[in-house]
Amino acid sequence: MYDDEELSAIREAKASWEAETLDPTLDRHGERNERFATVSNREVDRIYTPDDVADLDYDEDLGFPGEAPYTRGVYPTMYRGRTWTMRQFAGFGTAEETNERFRYLIDEGQTGLSTAFDMPSLMGIDSDDKMSLGEVGKEGVAVDTLRDMEVLFDGIDLAEVSTSFTINPSAPVIYAMYVALADRRGIPREELRGTLQNDMLKEFIAQKEWVVPPEPSLELVTDTIEFAVDETPKFKPISVSGYHIREAGSTAVQELAFTLADGFAYVEACLDRGLDVDAFAPQLSFFFNSHNSLFEEVAKFRAARRVYANVMEDWYDAEAEASKRLKFHTQTAGQSLTAQQPLNNVARVTVQALAGVLGGTQSLHTNSFDEALALPSEQAVRVALRTQQIIAEESGAADIVDPLGGSFAVESLTDETEEEAMEYIEEIREMGDGSVRDGVLRGIEQGYFHREIQESAYEYQERVDEGEETVVGVNAYEIDEDTRPDLLKIDETTRERQLDRLESVKAERDDEAVDAALGDLRDAVEAGENAMPEIVAAVKAYATMGEIMDVFEAEHGSYRERIGVA
Repeated sequence: MYDDEELSAIREAKASWEAETLDPTLDRHGERNERFATVSNREVDRIYTPDDVADLDYDEDLGFPGEAPYTRGVYPTMYRGRTWTMRQFAGFGTAEETNERFRYLIDEGQTGLSTAFDMPSLMGIDSDDKMSLGEVGKEGVAVDTLRDMEVLFDGIDLAEVSTSFTINPSAPVIYAMYVALADRRGIPREELRGTLQNDMLKEFIAQKEWVVPPEPSLELVTDTIEFAVDETPKFKPISVSGYHIREAGSTAVQELAFTLADGFAYVEACLDRGLDVDAFAPQLSFFFNSHNSLFEEVAKFRAARRVYANVMEDWYDAEAEASKRLKFHTQTAGQSLTAQQPLNNVARVTVQALAGVLGGTQSLHTNSFDEALALPSEQAVRVALRTQQIIAEESGAADIVDPLGGSFAVESLTDETEEEAMEYIEEIREMGDGSVRDGVLRGIEQGYFHREIQESAYEYQERVDEGEETVVGVNAYEIDEDTRPDLLKIDETTRERQLDRLESVKAERDDEAVDAALGDLRDAVEAGENAMPEIVAAVKAYATMGEIMDVFEAEHGSYRERIGVA
């Protein structure tokens, strides 16, 4: 963007500034720290100049919004057309209680629903299973059968709302329930909008919720993608999730690299299935964390789009522009929230949300200030939602497309992030002898991802413990007074009410129809066929979550037992 003569003049001017202006100031006052770095421990320079982006090619590296490589955004007008989807995470207790919270959020101006499930539902077991004791409805809503889904969305028009489901091992069952509910209500499947997290590779890397081993898990994810392409074209059957990788302690670059590697692994799995890349790729979505270092996060989001566009075209021969556009949801960093002085979290979440907006996210969840202590209260949820609305309506951040584009600092950080992320992705590809899919599976088996993340997490905590990393209210600016807010309490009768409904469903359903549907599912799994049509049929017969997932465990074995945590 600058010729050699201009760059030479800039270097000379910088050297002169350092000698005549900077050095005398440093001699008199110094700086706050000897070293300045991001949350990921990436050292940042004092200032950035055109010399730091001397190799930047505007057309190749930036371009314009809505055009490859999408560094500046996936839509030409971005938020000037419409704002991002404000999608607050909600779910606790029974379906009735979560339905009430959903309605509250819609009334407060939320534009998309996001569903949290309790641990038994996440792990594919029923509320009456002995392993569910003490967990029913505690960290999300309990869903055992289609009856729960009917109550959960009572009074909510599935054709009008976009719904996200944060669930993984048992994601195909929840997806089948949503499809079955639409069928019951006469809503065409092609009208359903939403996102299923359904990212099992991330589970084996970071979050640790699983039922069957990695390879059959990957096959089941591919089943949902194949089914969605044909049946629910507006619904995203997977949200490839870096969020939990970051929450486990990774750096920003590791989050980006491992997430994209997982995404490319799913692409390869679909291609192996015989699917056309331009048929399924537009339905892939991604999910990133937004942490405290604002410029690092903006750079990460911009680099993500550029890497994805280039790799999808160069490695997988994607031709359709929609196949090369990386669209993503963002959630503010739960790991950054503190139990000490919880109202400080409002400021943290605001900075993180702003980074997501400046980075061009398509939807956003802002964490509530009390989440380090309990599930969010209504007041905390409202503040979190209002934070997004203030950014959208009052800050002006949504009025300019890619407002930090052209910043020497942000462009330099974007280039560095892209380069380092690609080094990781190439390393994973080499581990798989040219296949990212095989490299990810091998990396899971050999503990590669765990080691990389654990080392980064340990180094970060060391910096906090030694005071190199300031956490306001924790290792600096501490106070003695109790600042805990009123917390949401889960009704102690939740489990009994959920078990009553489950018992009622089992008593009323047609057992022969259930057995027949589960038998058909068993046959499809044994034959290696796409299991989704049979899962939909099973949930319509009111088979339970646990009964359906038991079919897959019986065929593929239990991963919990395999690694000794059953």
